[in-house]
Amino acid sequence: MNDTHKGSHLAQNQKAARKKQKRRSEKPAEQDELQEAPEEVVPVSPYKESYEWIQCLVLALIVCVLLFVFVARVIDVVGYSMVPTLDDGDKIIITRWAGDYEQGDIVVLRKETLREEPIVKRVIAVEGQTVDIDFTLGIVYVDGVALDEPYVNELTYTQEDFEGPITVPEGCVFVMGDNRNNSTDSRDARVGCVDTRYIMGKVIFRIMPLSKMGAIYGSDG
Repeated sequence: MNDTHKGSHLAQNQKAARKKQKRRSEKPAEQDELQEAPEEVVPVSPYKESYEWIQCLVLALIVCVLLFVFVARVIDVVGYSMVPTLDDGDKIIITRWAGDYEQGDIVVLRKETLREEPIVKRVIAVEGQTVDIDFTLGIVYVDGVALDEPYVNELTYTQEDFEGPITVPEGCVFVMGDNRNNSTDSRDARVGCVDTRYIMGKVIFRIMPLSKMGAIYGSDG
C-alpha cells in the first residue's frame, strides 16, 4: 500500500517536472516570435509630406531673399563703357561684404548727377592717391607710376573735364571705364571722385551670358 502510494506520488512528480520543462522550452520560442515580429509601419500622410516640402521651399526662398538683400544683388550692365571686360546686357553679382575698395576693383555705383541707373566702373585710385593722365600717350599714372592696364579696350586719349593731377579725397575713389574713350567716369565733372557711400557693391561674379560665366577678380577683370 505504501509502495503503491510512493509510486503514484513519484509518477506525479515526474509528470509535473516534464510539464515545467516543456513550459520553459516553449517560453524562449514565444519570446523569439515576439522579437522577430515586424514592427507595424504607420503610413505617412501625403498631406503631411507635401506640407514639409512646402516648408523647405519657403525657408529656402527666405534665405535667398535675405542673401540678395543684405549680402549680394544681381545687376544688369547697361552700356559699353566696360568693354571688353563687361558688355551691355551682362548680368553680374555684387556684394557690399567683400572688404575695402581697392585699386583695380570693379564696382557698381549710383551717381544721380549723371543718371538714375547704376553704373559700372573700375577703381583706379583710392583716397590719398594722386591720379594724372598723359592724354598724348594715353597713359594713366597713380602716385607717379604708370598703370599696367591689360584690361582696357584702348589707351586713354579722351580728356573730358580732367585737369590733373588730382588727389583723391578721403572716403572717395577715382573710377574709369575699361572702354576708356567711350566712358563717362571720374574724368567728367558730373561724376568726379565718387564718395564710397554711393557705391552699391563690388562685382564678384558674372552669371550671364553663360559662355562667360565666372568670377571677376580685381584688375584681372
